[in-house]
Amino acid sequence: MGVLEGLKPEGVFRFFEEICGIPHGSGNVEAISGYLAAFAEKRGLFCKQDALKNIIMIKEASPGYEEEPAVILQGHMDMVAVKTPDSARDLRKEGLELKVEGDFIRAEKTSLGGDDGIAVAYALALLDDDTLRHPRLEAVFTVDEETGMEGARGIDLSCLSGRRLLNLDSEEEGVFLTSCAGGARVEASLPVQKKERTGICRRVVVEGLAGGHSGTDIAKERGNSNCLMGRILYELSAVMPFGIQSLEGGNADNAIPGRTTARLLIKPEEESLLQETLSRLEREIGAELAGKDPGFRIETDAGAKAETVTAVCVTEEDSARLAAYLMSLPNGVQAMSAYMPGLVETSLNLGMMRCREGEEALTCTFSVRSSLESKKRALINKIRAVTELVKGSCRVRGDYPGWAYRADSPLRRKMTALFEEMYGKKPELTAIHAGLECGILAGKLEGLDCVSFGPDILDIHTTEERLSISSTARVWDYLVRLLEQKD
Repeated sequence: MGVLEGLKPEGVFRFFEEICGIPHGSGNVEAISGYLAAFAEKRGLFCKQDALKNIIMIKEASPGYEEEPAVILQGHMDMVAVKTPDSARDLRKEGLELKVEGDFIRAEKTSLGGDDGIAVAYALALLDDDTLRHPRLEAVFTVDEETGMEGARGIDLSCLSGRRLLNLDSEEEGVFLTSCAGGARVEASLPVQKKERTGICRRVVVEGLAGGHSGTDIAKERGNSNCLMGRILYELSAVMPFGIQSLEGGNADNAIPGRTTARLLIKPEEESLLQETLSRLEREIGAELAGKDPGFRIETDAGAKAETVTAVCVTEEDSARLAAYLMSLPNGVQAMSAYMPGLVETSLNLGMMRCREGEEALTCTFSVRSSLESKKRALINKIRAVTELVKGSCRVRGDYPGWAYRADSPLRRKMTALFEEMYGKKPELTAIHAGLECGILAGKLEGLDCVSFGPDILDIHTTEERLSISSTARVWDYLVRLLEQKD
C-alpha cells in the first residue's frame, strides 16, 4: 500500500508517489523519461522522446471539444535532489521516502521534488482519465530545468498546434505568474598550488542555515554558507597561516547553501587562536542573522586531541588568495525592481563550492538572475573580472532569456474569471525573480500565451520541502474546470 493511498485527488497522488519512487535529480533523468514513455505507450497516446530525453505526449480532444483550441500542459521532470548530511540515501539510484504530516507531504531527510513532480502528476492524471472533458492536450515534459533549462532549450515543438500554455511550475496557490527573470549559470575555476605541510587537521563547518530557492527566497537575506565560510577563512588568514585540505559546500547553483565544510591544516600553537576567532565570528554573524536565519552556527573539532601529521594541502599563500577571492564576491540581491515593489530585479547566488583533496583548483558555481538582460550580463562580467584578477577563469552555461509580460492575454483573462468564480476573489497577477521555461518556449512558438500557476509548496530545493495536500486538491479542481470550460 502506498504512503499516499487514499489521498484525493487519487490519480494525482498515485502518479506523484510513482514519480517520487524513481530517481530523477537533474542530469539523472533516464529512468523518469522512460517511465513517461511507457505511460504513453500503455495508453496508446502519441509520444515523442528526443535525444535529451524530453517527452511530448498528445491526447486528442474529448467529444464535443474538437473545435476548441489545443492546450499545452508543461512542467519539468527533474528535481533538485538534496539530502541532509546524515542521510544514507543515494539519490542517483534510490527514490524518496515519503511521509504525510497533517496537510503536508514531505520526504525523509531529502528534498521532495514537488518542484516540479506535481506538474508531471497533474498532467498524467489528466491524460489517464477518459471521463474528463477537455480540448486537445499537448503535454510537454522537459529535462534539466534546474541546471540551466537545457531541455527547454533543445526541445523541438514543431508537432504542437497549441498556443496556450499552462506552466505548472509555481509554488503558491492563487498567484498567477505572468513574467520572470532571465538567468545563467557561471562556473569559475581558480588553479591552486599544493604541497606537503606539517600540522594538525581541524574541521570548520558552517551549518544550521535555512537555505532555500535562489530565486524565490533570495530577498529573505538568509545566510549563504559558502559566502560565510569565505568570510571566516578571510578573517582567519589575517591572524594565522593555514593550508586548506578541502573545501565543500552546496548541492545546486540555484539553491542557497545551508552547510559548508572546510578542513584546515594549522600549526599546533595556533589552535587557541583558531578557537577564539571562530567563537567571535559565531557571535558576530549569529547576531547579524538573528532575525533572518537564526539557526546559524559554526561547528569545529578545534580543541580535541589531534596528532601532528604531514599532508598535502593548498599552500598558505593560495589559501589566503582563495579566502580573499571568496570575500570579494558579490552575493544575494543586487538590485530591486523600479517598477514592481518588492520584486528582485538582479541577484547572485554562490550555490556550489569545491576544492577537494586530489584536485588542483577551487571551483565555484553561481546562479545569476535579472529581469534586465544588460544587468545580467554586467553581473556575469563582474564575476569574471574578480575571478580573472586572481588568475582564474569563468565559463557561462545555461544562459536563458526572461519571459516578457504579455499585455493582451486571452488565457489570463479566462483563468482570472474562472478563479474569481471558484475562489470568490481575484488571483494575484505578478512576476517572479526565479526562472521559468516560458520565455524559451515562447521563442519557439510564435504567439504563445502563457500563465504559470500551481499549488502551495514550501521550502523548495531544501530538505524541508513540503507539498500541501489540500492546495493540490483545489488546484486540481480548478485545472479540470479550466479545461472543460469552452471559449
